[in-house]
Amino acid sequence: MSPARETAGPAAASLDDLLEGEAVLGVYRQMFAALARDSGAVVDDPALVDVAETLLAAFADAGEDGLSREQMRHVCRRYPAEVFENRLRVLRGLGAIREVFPKPHQLRYRASFTSVVGLMFVRRMMLDGGQSEMHRLLALEQLNVADPRMTAAQARAGADGLARAFRLWSVELLTLTHGTIEELREQAPKLWGSEEIMLRAERLHGAVLRRWPELDRSCTDLRAALYAYGDASRRAAARLSDSAGTTRNLTLLPPETWRTFARTATRDELAAVLDGFVFDAPAPWHESSAVVAAVADAPRAVPARPAPPRASAPDRGLARDVGAATAEDDRLREVAEEVLRGRDRVDVRAVLTGGWPAARRLLADLSAAHLHPGLPYRLVWADGLKADPSGSPTWLSSGTFERHPR
Repeated sequence: MSPARETAGPAAASLDDLLEGEAVLGVYRQMFAALARDSGAVVDDPALVDVAETLLAAFADAGEDGLSREQMRHVCRRYPAEVFENRLRVLRGLGAIREVFPKPHQLRYRASFTSVVGLMFVRRMMLDGGQSEMHRLLALEQLNVADPRMTAAQARAGADGLARAFRLWSVELLTLTHGTIEELREQAPKLWGSEEIMLRAERLHGAVLRRWPELDRSCTDLRAALYAYGDASRRAAARLSDSAGTTRNLTLLPPETWRTFARTATRDELAAVLDGFVFDAPAPWHESSAVVAAVADAPRAVPARPAPPRASAPDRGLARDVGAATAEDDRLREVAEEVLRGRDRVDVRAVLTGGWPAARRLLADLSAAHLHPGLPYRLVWADGLKADPSGSPTWLSSGTFERHPR
């Protein structure tokens, strides 16, 4: 053998090999065209996927005639023009939408069946993280094993693929177990039905080993991958159950979630938590000197003493001693008329000015006139509240003081 022959590289790929590889790539392009932003990237805007789904649904309703460019734009009229143009360009470039007839100036298009199936597959994967697909795959492999036309090579390929999938699944579950509890809760659907999946896979393992005993090595790898998956799923489920606390309610957020939200949330997000809550009116703030002055000027409360027993006959001397009560009534009437100034009604907030001590005394007199059974005045309070941190008083309730005949 010559040195040239010894150093020669592998033989060049034939035309059939190139065509076969291009066919495989073409199927992949059509399957994931709905999820591609361009020929080499994944979408980062959910609206792009919605446009693709809307277009494919319209092509399904259109039938064999397909759709024109104007009809496609009408179907996607609720999306911006640039979003529609981007999606249409990508779908055409990857073969998801093609011309009805390959001729110049083609005006009508048809959709690829592969793209629709790929989008349905992705939607199912979004619901439970691949659980339903694993059930379908195990059921399909079970039917294939029972098929007398299946060969040992096909069985080995199926067992190797399942072992690879279970190993990757167990690695992902272990990563979630040692990660944050928030991420584990988000990926909780991947733990659903793990026992049933294990039983299906064990039955498939036994069927393959009974029919093809020479595949013991592949079946051993599948068995080891199943045990790793079962152990990882039990660990993840145990941590998820512990995070629920004594209530075992997985809908309650753990303390880690609240701490993370408090650290990462913006001011508007934190304020939005209290939307819909009604709090009591804020207490007015007073300076210490004003509080001392108000306490010093406040009248001292005299403890009530029971009146001594009196005779049933009228006492003429006591009946004439009413000067103190009459003087207090006159003073309250004078204060009320000074506030009203000839009007029948006045806003309380308009008269409580000039500092808190004076406003407090005036409000006390108005309340006394309201409660006096012999004076024709009353206070009517509303639900409004006016807050002014720089004013005095700092907050006032809405109300009116009016003349009202008893």
